[in-house]
Amino acid sequence: MKIIAWVGIYLAALAWSAIAPKDFYIWFLEVLPALIGAGVLVATRRRFPLTPLVYILILIHSLILMQGGHYTYAEEPFFNGLKEVFGWSRNNYDKLGHFAQGFIPAMVAREILLRKAVVRERGWLHFLVVCVCLAISAFYELIEWWVAVFSSTGADAFLATQGYVWDTQSDMGFALLGAILALLLLVKIHDRQLTELRRQE
Repeated sequence: MKIIAWVGIYLAALAWSAIAPKDFYIWFLEVLPALIGAGVLVATRRRFPLTPLVYILILIHSLILMQGGHYTYAEEPFFNGLKEVFGWSRNNYDKLGHFAQGFIPAMVAREILLRKAVVRERGWLHFLVVCVCLAISAFYELIEWWVAVFSSTGADAFLATQGYVWDTQSDMGFALLGAILALLLLVKIHDRQLTELRRQE
């Protein structure tokens, strides 16, 4: 994907999500990781460009965050429709978000660990990638807890537990599933793109 297309899609989605969101405070909390991620990409674009696969995955993750920020994860309309179709007791859009929280960082972590030669043996590489994704997921759950403790407004919407007592554990479980599936599905294409990137450098 060309950089101009990436930026165009990102900015268009960001602008849409910021127009009359369900709750602006919740919108900011949910979209903040996408804003930070974009800032990191801009700062590292020249000295550490990423593979096209990873750029596309980061964009997809940003779109998921912006959608959730606009509607809140508990009231995302498409998953409200799925809730009715499948008879779910809750809106499960947050589970998509946590699945992505494992699936996308898995490829980012894999790329950094390989290119920085942190680890070479593939078994250890995959183990560390999964560990990184679980650490990110656990840290995000801590952030949600801190927001709930220190925020006088919007905590329930940000947490999106919807009365589910095992929400925190299932969030981390979905992140784990996402990380494992990313490694199972994307390693070959990622390796090809890494080889091409090394050739260009």
